[in-house]
Amino acid sequence: MQTPCIHVCSMVSATGFCAGCGRTLQEIGGWTNYTDAERRRIIAQLPARLSTAVARSRMTTNPAERPERPL
Repeated sequence: MQTPCIHVCSMVSATGFCAGCGRTLQEIGGWTNYTDAERRRIIAQLPARLSTAVARSRMTTNPAERPERPL
């Protein structure tokens, strides 16, 4: 069975995704019950999820990269 797990298991609270693979807790827990087609669909979404998670992480850890908010 194909899995995106890279054994860097840490949930990112800001996104709800695993920092290592990009899946949600629900997806991780149900992985063995999904069909091959469902797993492929999820795997196809992971690169975009992970890039979004990295961008959000940078915004919360580096104040200089946060967009300015009008007062």
